[in-house]
Amino acid sequence: MKIGLVQMTSGEDMGANLTSTRNALRAAAAGGAGFVLTPEVTNLLSSSRRTQEAQISHEEDCAFLREIQEEARALGIWVLLGSLAVKTHDPDGRFANRSFLISPLGQITARYDKIHMFDVEINAQESYRESAHYRPGEQAVLAETDFARIGMTICYDIRFPHLYRQLAQNGAEILTVPAAFSPVTGAAHWETLLRARAIETGCFVLAPAQCGQNTEKRATFGHSLVVAPWGEILADGGKKPGVTLVDIDLDEVKRARARVPSLTHDRKYEGP
Repeated sequence: MKIGLVQMTSGEDMGANLTSTRNALRAAAAGGAGFVLTPEVTNLLSSSRRTQEAQISHEEDCAFLREIQEEARALGIWVLLGSLAVKTHDPDGRFANRSFLISPLGQITARYDKIHMFDVEINAQESYRESAHYRPGEQAVLAETDFARIGMTICYDIRFPHLYRQLAQNGAEILTVPAAFSPVTGAAHWETLLRARAIETGCFVLAPAQCGQNTEKRATFGHSLVVAPWGEILADGGKKPGVTLVDIDLDEVKRARARVPSLTHDRKYEGP
């Protein structure tokens, strides 16, 4: 099947981000893609609470989501909205970082809220506290489609391999990792982490990414990747916005796992 990875530079104007997303979906569909994936926080990338509050909606009121559902239906394609920032009903007012899987009928077939929050200090000039704005999810999600079982994750989740192993052991053939990696962590870790998760699980890893200068204070790494179950990089989206089209053969999942069946080789042990 042919998949399309959307690489984009979402900023603080949700309307502009919607236009970019629509155009990318149409380009991918015109290129023959039946499954198209967008990056993390497709709808809005901003650290300004005022900007977030003014533009982010609850899921049930999210015009961005409804527009993309209609686009998926009109194009007749599966769409993974890598994630949207959406309001929640939590009393602390934090948002959810939520991934949506949308069918060719325009229906939401699965949702996943990012579990692991990016609370780090990269260096003296660069630190992040995702948990200050977003609440963590509590549920792993394995989605059924008519072409594969998909384990849904988001960005920083990639550093927690047990999540991916559990998804694969429960039937995942594709792992989705929409992301907004920083340039520093991207250059150091992005490719290595994605290849490791593919090799460990025998899954295809599909990782659409944010790229470029998103806001005055925030830049992202780009390099959307498609990684095969044996660990080969099948496509790299580079540094600029665009759509990457790749044909994948899901039989490669069975072949990789037959060669190294590590998902079935767990043993109990004591310690440390």
